[in-house]
Amino acid sequence: MKYAILTLKALLLSVLLFTSGAHAEGKEWSKVTIATEGEFRPWNFTKADGTLDGYEIELTKYLCQHMKVECNIVVQSFDGMIPALNAGKFDAIISGMSATAKREEVIDFSESYGTTGQTFATLKSDSLVDMPLKGQVFSLATNETGAIEALKSLTPLLQGKTIGVQGSSIAASFLEKYLKGVVEVHEYKTTEQHDLDLKAGRVDLIMASTAYLSTAAAKPGNEEMTVVGPRFQGGLLGRGSSVGLRKSDPELKAMFNEAIQAAKADGTIKTLSQKWFGFDVTPL
Repeated sequence: MKYAILTLKALLLSVLLFTSGAHAEGKEWSKVTIATEGEFRPWNFTKADGTLDGYEIELTKYLCQHMKVECNIVVQSFDGMIPALNAGKFDAIISGMSATAKREEVIDFSESYGTTGQTFATLKSDSLVDMPLKGQVFSLATNETGAIEALKSLTPLLQGKTIGVQGSSIAASFLEKYLKGVVEVHEYKTTEQHDLDLKAGRVDLIMASTAYLSTAAAKPGNEEMTVVGPRFQGGLLGRGSSVGLRKSDPELKAMFNEAIQAAKADGTIKTLSQKWFGFDVTPL
């Protein structure tokens, strides 16, 4: 019996040592399969010939070349991405997915590679068309005080105005926290609905993601819509789009983080974001 116990202890010790050694060595990556939605222009989209294009597609090619790995991009419906990632159907998600606290309960995320933030839009004929601080970016994560001061400077212009926003959105949360009592908020089921009310003069402003508003203003029939005021990001607005990864793959996360840092440092993210969004989406 004593011999059996000693043998079992020796076996357990050998297993622990093997597991520890394997973890210390880490997994080496030479091939990575990446999922994207292919329907989220300009982040990623499918062209008429069936090939993928967009900001994230070009950035993914850069990241893979920098990491010196062979990458295969597959199309996956957005709502099923996280379960499929954890099921091992692919190794990473690059699909405009914002790193939120809720998602971080089940998967891990790299550093952010892009955030368009939230901003305002109004009609060109409205007095708010010349709202100060247009295009300036304020981070609620690294300089919330500066963001609050910027909003205070705008309060005389915003006082009593009506802002349209999609219900349950991060923009709605922003208005509730930072402009409560200053503006009247009208919530809508969809962003398209608040666009229509802006055009009809039923709201003075709308608030949504900068990428959405820029795209909406360029649509036929929306020629009178224009983006105004500062842009806000971080904090309750999230960390921005990041690579989704399994929690069991820290080595791959480190590789993506290093490649994203390089893309920021050499201006790749700035160049690609100017091409696809018309403004810099580099996270602060």
